[in-house]
Amino acid sequence: MWRGCKLSSSGSRFLGGLRSVYRGTRADCPRLTTSAVCSKNQLSWTLQIKPWVVNEYRIMWFKSCSMNFAFLNRMKSYRLPWIRPYSTSRSTVDSNEVKTFLALAHRWWDEQGVYAPLHSMNDLRVPFIRDNLLKTVANHQPGKPLSGMKILDVGCGGGLLTEPLGRLGASVIGIDPVDENIKTAQHHKSFDPVLDKRIEYRACSLEEIVEETAETFDAVVASEVVEHVIDLETFIQCCCQVLKPGGSLFITTINKTQLSYALGIVFAEQIAGIVPKGTHTWEKFVSPEKLESILESNGLSVQTVTGMLYNPFSGYWHWSENTSLNYAAYAVKSSVQEHSGPEFALKGEREELRAEASTNSGLRWDHGRAGLRSLVEENPLLDRGSFAGRSCVSAPRTPGH
Repeated sequence: MWRGCKLSSSGSRFLGGLRSVYRGTRADCPRLTTSAVCSKNQLSWTLQIKPWVVNEYRIMWFKSCSMNFAFLNRMKSYRLPWIRPYSTSRSTVDSNEVKTFLALAHRWWDEQGVYAPLHSMNDLRVPFIRDNLLKTVANHQPGKPLSGMKILDVGCGGGLLTEPLGRLGASVIGIDPVDENIKTAQHHKSFDPVLDKRIEYRACSLEEIVEETAETFDAVVASEVVEHVIDLETFIQCCCQVLKPGGSLFITTINKTQLSYALGIVFAEQIAGIVPKGTHTWEKFVSPEKLESILESNGLSVQTVTGMLYNPFSGYWHWSENTSLNYAAYAVKSSVQEHSGPEFALKGEREELRAEASTNSGLRWDHGRAGLRSLVEENPLLDRGSFAGRSCVSAPRTPGH
């Protein structure tokens, strides 16, 4: 096509055709201009139209552009900005992850199957959740320590963690975007009439219930979930919104390290087959430092981060100080509510009063604390704490004072 800056014969004929086509058009409408620029790799032909006549020549402009791009060496796809696809959805659900778990929905309660590590993980995560929640209550019933608490189990799957929490007395709502998972969970809990009353399952994502459940739950549990979402920050924001002030958030997940890739994906999925292939994506793993940063930015104070190690030979988990692979995090939502109403509205007036007080010739520091006290009493908008800790140093007395 193009060599150096020379136009090939086909390109010359094309450009000549364009000139002949638009010669009459330019005569009739001087606002329509064309220009051809020859470069090393492509022909760049620009059709310039004044904005106020663009509607009159829009059809001709589209045709011209399509003719021009057909002669480029390197074909590219161009999309006009006003027809660019746009979505306002804030969904954190990955459709590929849904397909993966859909194929395994019937195997949740097979304790020797692909979900065996999750069954075994209950030995750590259930006491971890229970013991930390008991720190937030003064009294609890024997045998039902979590009685009266409302817990949201996000990404509950077949209910492997939901049911133990319900047996501890909590009222639990388990949600999962995979409808088949919810059907499996509902079927399994139906065998226990007690659980049937304490547990409710919904086939939905977290962001779908944020508005109706705002500040509803005493605790939110997201165990082995955050490494499967596509928008972690939005997910954490939703968790925070549904928590009551002072509520607890529990997360177990996988660290993003070279070791987690080697053991969590290469060994566990591709070699040993402990986990089905394609279950995890290393890029979605999150380090404790990054997770803590996101939690803190959303008003959640991290209380505990501890490592978890799985022994594939024994099939058991144990706690560890090493967080290179799996780890558990416990955070609490701030119970302090920031008010920006009257206090904020009076801020400017307070500053004016302070400035007036500092320049008021009628008040002298040598009058001591009595003078300050009278100023505060006369101007209630002033903070009494504004002068706390300040010493009232007497100024040198001048004759006549």
